[in-house]
Amino acid sequence: MMLNIIEGNWWKGLFKDDPVRPHIDWDKRITGNKKSFVLTHEDGIDARAVICCAFCKDVPTTEEELDEEGDVAVFYTVWSYARGGGRDIVFGATDWIKENMPHINRFVTLSPPTEMAEKFHLKNGAIKLQVNEKTVNFEYRE
Repeated sequence: MMLNIIEGNWWKGLFKDDPVRPHIDWDKRITGNKKSFVLTHEDGIDARAVICCAFCKDVPTTEEELDEEGDVAVFYTVWSYARGGGRDIVFGATDWIKENMPHINRFVTLSPPTEMAEKFHLKNGAIKLQVNEKTVNFEYRE
């Protein structure tokens, strides 16, 4: 498996598959305080999973707060094309951020308030941090 940062428009077609926030333009996901990653098979072409991350001032409770730049890594959407891809990309992106952005030391989500999101994050070791009006935050700690 290979973790790639999405830059330019090579992978932009993947963003149409976003089940949580498909309305966010692809270019807004890869510029400013945001990075997106794709996990591919060994061929480097076929996507296994995608994750979008914003680096925020605080733990956001709304989508609008994703633009407030800071040192909290916020995974605001993740989806998978292959079994286990979601888990692999969460941990792969976390490892990449720790290695390449050492000032980032907090990893949270801005998740929809769904049973599926809760099961996914709790199963992968996150704790439920807070429940907001329209979102839920989970935190991944070491």
